[in-house]
Amino acid sequence: MSLELRELRKRFGEVEAVRGLDLELQSGELMTLLGPSGCGKTTVLRLIAGFEAPDEGRILFHGEDVTGQAPQRRGFGMVFQNYALFPHLSVFENVAFGLKAHGQAAAEIGAQVERTLERVDLPGFGGRRVQELSGGQQQRVALARALAIEPPLLLLDEPLSNLDAALRERTRVELREILKAVGITALYVTHDQEEAFDLADRIAVMEAGRLRQVGTPEDLYDRPVDRFVAGFVGRSNVLSGRLEAGPSGVLSARLAAGPAWPITSEPGRGEPGQAVELVIRPEDLLLVAGGDASAASAVLRGVVRERLFRGASVTYRVEIADGTVLEVEAERDAAASGERVVVRPRPGARVHAFSA
Repeated sequence: MSLELRELRKRFGEVEAVRGLDLELQSGELMTLLGPSGCGKTTVLRLIAGFEAPDEGRILFHGEDVTGQAPQRRGFGMVFQNYALFPHLSVFENVAFGLKAHGQAAAEIGAQVERTLERVDLPGFGGRRVQELSGGQQQRVALARALAIEPPLLLLDEPLSNLDAALRERTRVELREILKAVGITALYVTHDQEEAFDLADRIAVMEAGRLRQVGTPEDLYDRPVDRFVAGFVGRSNVLSGRLEAGPSGVLSARLAAGPAWPITSEPGRGEPGQAVELVIRPEDLLLVAGGDASAASAVLRGVVRERLFRGASVTYRVEIADGTVLEVEAERDAAASGERVVVRPRPGARVHAFSA
């Protein structure tokens, strides 16, 4: 085990930013800490780095308790949201800064800086000024500065948030390739689920200072453990209902809007009659224009209120009888705006039920 966080707690005045957090990071793993703004994820990163001290709990690195160690003793690398580059220094001097601070011999610094710039695909950029670089190049200089000291752990605090959408998408692919090529253990903070999916071996989802779920991107998307994770990771439709037992004892959910839908995920220890919220992804719903008598007992009837073009597919916003608006991902010509349609789960759809 590379990094272990045990029962970490941190309070700022009346706000409990981190609430009894336990987390383990494997050697060589790239993990993202994902959650909405204000959930405590940056505070966790600062606790690990040593910039903040926990009120309770311990931080272990390779089995050693580093909770009370100063940041420089821990030796972790850090890439900040604003890059924190020195504008008056050259690229070479920025990357060499940490090496000089660690007392590395001057004769070795030049070769180490050049090796690191090659790693981040900036060979020959050492003589340039930071102001001459694009946003993506500045991000790679910040990464190079953190990697140059060959840290045992790299911490990244939303380092791509200042880039435009197209550059951010391209840079995160490059970033994962660099980190995997180096083989470094890394913890990356983001509020962007697409970014987390692209980068991570595993994702740790936080909400209000607590850890909700840790797993691969596929685990979180296909098998969310609670209503928050299901709603935060990916797009979801939420419908109210009550559990009921079928002839074989298999639980289904009777929707407030009428039909009963089978629950394909593990619903936990629910009992018939229990109020639940059903969560289903837009791509797991089937939309049919007009009526569908053959599946009348399982369908929701509604009207297409809006069509959102997504390229290969269209997202249809369908208002059903109780006023709920469902998002359904379907082909471009599935229905027209204003058309009456029926909606039901696709065969093999993932339908999750959580206590209301």
